[in-house]
Amino acid sequence: MTISRRPPRRWSLCDSYNFIARYVHQQTRSHASRTRRAKPLALAQTRPTQLSPTCPAITRTTPPSEPNHQHALFQGAAQRGFHNYFVTHLPSNSMTPDSRSRIGPHHKLPRSAAAPHTAKPGAAPALSPPHLPSNRELTVVRIPLHSAKHHFGVTESRGSRPYNEDSHQAGTIDMPAFAKRVPISLSRSSIKKSGEGTSADSAFGDPQVFYFGVFDGHGGAECSKFLQDELHGYIEEAAAEFELKSSLRKHHGHVLPTANDVRRHSSLEALDDNDADGVAKLDAVQMRSADDVKALADIPTMNEKGAIGKFDKAQAVAGESPVPAKVSQAKALRLQKEIVDEYKKLIGGYYRRFSPKHFSVGKSEGDAETPVSIESVLTYAFLRADLDFVSAQARKPDPEDPYVSDSALNSDEILGRPHHKPPSGTGIGGQTRFKGGSTGSVALISTPSPAPFFHPSASSTLIVAHVGDTRILLCETATGLARPLTSDHHPANPMEAQRLRRYATSFITDSFGEERFQGLANSRAFGDMKSKRHGVSAEPEITRTEMGPAEYSFLVLVSDGVSGTLSDQEIVDVVKEANTPEQGSKAVVSLATEVSTEGDNATCMVIRLGGWERRSEGGLGSLGTKELRDHRRSEASDPRRGRR
Repeated sequence: MTISRRPPRRWSLCDSYNFIARYVHQQTRSHASRTRRAKPLALAQTRPTQLSPTCPAITRTTPPSEPNHQHALFQGAAQRGFHNYFVTHLPSNSMTPDSRSRIGPHHKLPRSAAAPHTAKPGAAPALSPPHLPSNRELTVVRIPLHSAKHHFGVTESRGSRPYNEDSHQAGTIDMPAFAKRVPISLSRSSIKKSGEGTSADSAFGDPQVFYFGVFDGHGGAECSKFLQDELHGYIEEAAAEFELKSSLRKHHGHVLPTANDVRRHSSLEALDDNDADGVAKLDAVQMRSADDVKALADIPTMNEKGAIGKFDKAQAVAGESPVPAKVSQAKALRLQKEIVDEYKKLIGGYYRRFSPKHFSVGKSEGDAETPVSIESVLTYAFLRADLDFVSAQARKPDPEDPYVSDSALNSDEILGRPHHKPPSGTGIGGQTRFKGGSTGSVALISTPSPAPFFHPSASSTLIVAHVGDTRILLCETATGLARPLTSDHHPANPMEAQRLRRYATSFITDSFGEERFQGLANSRAFGDMKSKRHGVSAEPEITRTEMGPAEYSFLVLVSDGVSGTLSDQEIVDVVKEANTPEQGSKAVVSLATEVSTEGDNATCMVIRLGGWERRSEGGLGSLGTKELRDHRRSEASDPRRGRR
């Protein structure tokens, strides 16, 4: 039997460009690895250059070395990898006995019987400055977040899917603090009284900025893994390029906020310095009764036949207004204009009139001027990561149709255009084109004082940046209610429908009754290059929340495998019943996978906040949804479930 041979495919211009691009890519990677071994802190001056005169590249030039300590630290951060841990000071006696040799006479009297220090001329001070305990009593330790089970927990499950497309990330990032400044007298004495550890400062001299993220891939895990490995680097890089300064540094003309401004969003009463410790802050929370909260709780109902009705997810609560940041205005406006112009040239379509909410460029004459803020930095980082990923896929061959690479993504695309490298310096994706994408939500927490954000006396600023249908929830200590910080970016969302209908004549409805846009359930996502020009955007929805001492009990980040099965209040109530955040994340994922009918990937991340110790006391506690959760379990265990 003879096998008919297909006619050989002709070598196209695209094949030549792909061959050259792969060769240059391999040479660049080998050169970068040699450079890192020789000079670990060497700074890259420019992005990849063009391959040919007919194929111009978008070159991102890094400013030359300047005597700017912050800028140098940012550039060095791109080479060190991600800090999946946090650094803290712990009392030495809480770890191991002091093994240092003792010099001179000593006594074994209790501390209460020791004579007080008397200041004399020439004598050394008895204590370190009031904001920093003695070095002899503290030890600096590095604690991986995944090992801090009483403060952090994350659980993933692939459900009934053959593989898991979800990913997550947690740690600290190198960027200046953005927290609101508070009077030092409100937060200085609490740590020394409680005996707990204090958070160490970052490389910028500010308290560490914590970063948490959950990413839900679709069509594969390539895009979600890219965000897991690179998105934090894009945020650091954007902060460096904007020359973002710390909000805790006193600038010319800056006015310190008063104590009333700090407590404006807190349910706590004013406390003086004498009782400003963690116990007093927890006791000061005014708990609401079950009758007061019952009407406010958003809990799905059951009909007469015992079926649970379809619940609609609540929209995100209104956040604080953006606070103008100390940045280089000229560089910020130039970077905003460059990224918008690149979207217009590379993708076109929807992006020809693209005007991000937190950007100053592209606004109409009647619109109010948008200040440059941390929200502008996050928007730029998200858009840059998305553009780099999409442009990297556009130049790769399509495994399903080898000839499709000869046609551009649209009429404005230049074939073979090289993409920018991510902050890590490695390539993006594999050798073939990836057509899927990913949704994602990240949470950044910054504190104005050395007190860690999970201490009951600590105030902090929480900023959430969100794309797609992953979800972030806060549990309010006084009421026990779930406070959603994100809204699902679905075509059924009125705001999303209004944004997209300028470019799409209609939406389609699938067999489950859900509206879809270009075959996608999410109208905002990273990747999804085939639907990019029709309006699928990675512009994040950003919410700023000022968290007072013990005002909130914990923070939850979940993928749609959890939020699509359980309501917000059910998720929060499950965590309330757990002893640690780690147990809470496991319980949420276990319940979601047990009662789910779709078997989607499920991820849950729980972060402890100041009101954790009183998480079950406010409002209905965890009993508000207990009957509903028990009913879900009984329905899931019913053998007739599949035949209904």
